[in-house]
Amino acid sequence: MKTFTIVEPGKYLFRESEVPVCGKEEVLVRMVRMGLCGSDLSTWRGLNPLVSYPRSVGHEISGIIQDTGAEVPDNILPGMHTTLIPYTSCGKCLPCAKGRTNACEFNQTMGVQREGASSEYIVVPWKKLILSEKLSVDQLVLVEPISVGFHAVSRGEVSPDDTVAVIGCGMIGLGAIAGSAAITDRTFAIDIAENKLDLARKMGARAVIHSSHDDVHAKLLELTEGRGPDVIIEAVGLPATFRQAVDIVGFSGKVVYIGYAAEEVAYDTKLFVMKELDIRGSRNALQEDFDSVVSVLETSQLPVNEIITQKFHFPEMGDAFQYWVENRNRVTKIIIDYEIN
Repeated sequence: MKTFTIVEPGKYLFRESEVPVCGKEEVLVRMVRMGLCGSDLSTWRGLNPLVSYPRSVGHEISGIIQDTGAEVPDNILPGMHTTLIPYTSCGKCLPCAKGRTNACEFNQTMGVQREGASSEYIVVPWKKLILSEKLSVDQLVLVEPISVGFHAVSRGEVSPDDTVAVIGCGMIGLGAIAGSAAITDRTFAIDIAENKLDLARKMGARAVIHSSHDDVHAKLLELTEGRGPDVIIEAVGLPATFRQAVDIVGFSGKVVYIGYAAEEVAYDTKLFVMKELDIRGSRNALQEDFDSVVSVLETSQLPVNEIITQKFHFPEMGDAFQYWVENRNRVTKIIIDYEIN
């Protein structure tokens, strides 16, 4: 089989190796789709501090089970379509003891701290599988990034009475919009790109704000009868939007940060106290987030075909990364298709 490996920033090769054999609690999965994530792009550009080279990348997958180990449950069978939870958890650290395994102190995400899914076949523990025979292969490959957005909504403890504003309508932000819109009909989206705001509407945003043209704070006050949003979800990861989230959230509101800025962020901290804010981080996703996303995708019409910006054949992965570098503002999700001839 072939494995795409980034050997150093901007340089890659395809390695040849034997198809792996699954252990007793593992399954062999033939790859059908793989989504490229922002962390994969950072690895390609040499900007991911968690990655060492060489590294195979990728953790957003859609595949078909080919073989199962001796201790895999009988209801998991070859031929089933699957995606997976790509994180590890030690089961011993404080977050794991609290049931927050997504924030395991020693987590290793596929394609980041350990080898990824950019191979024709992968072996994974059966307990990490997310199975659905109702979802298409294109829907399955989007489950993980949408789940990260759903988890941010969970961290914000969004209720039907809340007003929620999501800053940034990339893939993760769109997931947060869909997750929020499944709970409250007062979900607003903020971005600088009109095409991404169009997608935000289709994911459930009640109103959108073009931050290059509009006064974001004034617009949100107008939309919320002068109160400001109850929850702000920041999905950009820039110092300016980190500060903006604190500025525009309402009193006694919650700010949830999904991304993290590459540089230090300076705040006017009086707003933390004056508004009595809850400031929360959001990392990865839990099993229940994945289950919620599968349920929503199985019962709703999210615009999957419009979320996918471009597809590339597996041998074209190098071209896919270069395309993303050259079209940053246009890309929502690039998919690697293992079935294109």
